[in-house]
Amino acid sequence: MSGLHLGRSEMKEAVSKEAHHDHDRYLKMRDVSLIGVIANVLLCALKITMGWIAQSQSLIADGIHSLADAMTDVAVIVTARFSNAAADASHPYGHARIETAATAGLGVVLMVTGLGIVLDAVGRLMDPGALFQPTALALGAALASILVNEVLFQYTRRVGRRIRSALLIANAWHHRTDALSSVVVFIGVGGVLLGWESLDAIAAIGVALMIIHVGWGQLRAAFVELVDSGLSPERIEEIRNKIESINGVSHPHRLRTRRMGEHVLVDVHVEVPPRVSVSEGHQLAESVQALLKQELDDVSDVTVHIDPEHQSRVWLDLPLRSKVEADLKSQWTAWLGESALTDLSQLDLHYLNGAIEVEVVWKLPAPSLDEMSGTALSDLVQKIQTPAQSLDYIERISVRFELT
Repeated sequence: MSGLHLGRSEMKEAVSKEAHHDHDRYLKMRDVSLIGVIANVLLCALKITMGWIAQSQSLIADGIHSLADAMTDVAVIVTARFSNAAADASHPYGHARIETAATAGLGVVLMVTGLGIVLDAVGRLMDPGALFQPTALALGAALASILVNEVLFQYTRRVGRRIRSALLIANAWHHRTDALSSVVVFIGVGGVLLGWESLDAIAAIGVALMIIHVGWGQLRAAFVELVDSGLSPERIEEIRNKIESINGVSHPHRLRTRRMGEHVLVDVHVEVPPRVSVSEGHQLAESVQALLKQELDDVSDVTVHIDPEHQSRVWLDLPLRSKVEADLKSQWTAWLGESALTDLSQLDLHYLNGAIEVEVVWKLPAPSLDEMSGTALSDLVQKIQTPAQSLDYIERISVRFELT
């Protein structure tokens, strides 16, 4: 009972730690994103206002980019709340894929936004009378945007890497592209002031293409995860080496991996010596799970299937224990009498090489052993082993005696 109680305590502690980790992760994502919302709303208002005042289409486009970033930050907050929720009956692997789906959705929003800016700018380039004529005021707004967004990028990416949030890291790159797009705005406005009237519209197209590029990268990365793409060959080899370092475990195969948000899930078959007990095989499987979780931070779930060593196939036509026991007891009753079955102490089956090897432990009173001649003992062993000759699925029967 004490071992069972300890197991439950450890399980509760593990669940509690996981819940605390998820809540702490949500709070970090929320706090970082709130800062991003405030900064991007202010930048959006500044750039769009100054864009109209200074007559800069590229600065207005950049303001729309900041608005998209603010929307992204809000979506991150909402998504983080649900994606870090604990697993439940409907979502036994947790809710991390909500974060992935949201990342894909935000990628689509960015691509559509960028396409709209491109179409508007191209229309103005085809109608020179519609081109904006920016003033030097736009340069100050662009410079402020560059500085603020670079700070947001560095801060958001650092937190995203620490908590392994693909969504937060993607959002950080939004800030970086906003900073880079403001550089393009700065160049475009400067070009117009130097006499190239169409350069502001061209800069707007450049900003839009950057937005589309980031959106596509975000959508592609989310799609790769949603279709359960595996880890890189280098990561697969790292996992394989970790498994092979465990004594008693060999030949990891059918190794499959996939991502769910910050988590990596691993399925693997390993080989163990064919005659180990069920409990030892279970211990080896648990050792594989524990090692991968301890040494690889992003691995959160490991499923291990145990295979007998050097057994490349399974023979499903072999009977299961209930049938084997019934056949053996029927023959032992015929040879030894029904009362003899009370001496059967243990029956182990090994499914190896297309047949079944049986190990029998037979109870034998110590006084009877003293009285029994070698011939009588040999005759008893022979009768116990007789089914191996008549049952074609049995390779051999090994007999051990247990003195009582």
